Amino acid sequence: MRIDQILRERRPVFSFEFFPPRTDEGQRQLEETIAVLRDDRPDFVSVTYGAGGSTRERTVEVTKWMKQDLGIEAMAHLSCVGEPVSRLREILDELQAAGIENILALRGDPPRGESEWRPHPQGLRYSVELIRLITSNYDFCVGAACFPEVHPEAESLEEDLRYARQKVEAGASFLITQLFFDNALYFDFVDEARAHGIDVPIIPGIMPITNYKQIKTITGMCGASIPRSLERELRARADDPDSVLELGVAYATLQCSDLLARGAPGIHFYTLNRSTATRAILAALRAAHPWTRAGSVV
Repeated sequence: MRIDQILRERRPVFSFEFFPPRTDEGQRQLEETIAVLRDDRPDFVSVTYGAGGSTRERTVEVTKWMKQDLGIEAMAHLSCVGEPVSRLREILDELQAAGIENILALRGDPPRGESEWRPHPQGLRYSVELIRLITSNYDFCVGAACFPEVHPEAESLEEDLRYARQKVEAGASFLITQLFFDNALYFDFVDEARAHGIDVPIIPGIMPITNYKQIKTITGMCGASIPRSLERELRARADDPDSVLELGVAYATLQCSDLLARGAPGIHFYTLNRSTATRAILAALRAAHPWTRAGSVV
């Protein structure tokens, strides 16, 4: 089922994001996580794109496995990194043949160890170009990324929003945000996006904090900020992993509840291939039904 159709017919929408494992042990952990989270009835799941080598191949295989064998609606990420157009077309052909209906089109980050992004000589430079390639030649539902705290390479919010609008004009039918921890960032971004003519659903991306060192590394890489009050409480518990996990689950539950109560169309959970935190948060949300208090959908 296409995600644009899911978003028209269901509210709120809950989805999980996984990354393709690099090892057989990682594959076993992913399978165990999905076996558990499958019982939580996600509206769709997504699989991130590994540029190059076996990780890239696993993206396609894991997406096909979820869709064909598990019967879960699956979205494959696809990025421009390290790929000529001919290879991008091969991947799209394979996904189409497998019955995959949804693609998240991304430019992608520089390969590990490189600080500057460089396009493949026979490839694409921007995600807008990838969206156009897909929508001009295939019948996938295409989503794209957006950035409540502005893309690190954008000169301003204005520039970032112009580019987001280009993604929608090229055929993206929904946007998923980068992770954030201050809901004001999301709602301010949505207001600005609407003012710039971006009218597609904007799904907030939420990463439950389960490890202090890990979240510091992730936010340092992607440019997301941690509110001072949350940072203070996390730092005070840094030597107690269980306390960090408890705080992370509690904070994300409050954050998601507020988002849904104020009209967010759903939550996209960045699971890091773990199930415990996401399950606890989702169970609390479904018990409390905060979306029934929403005055309007953003």
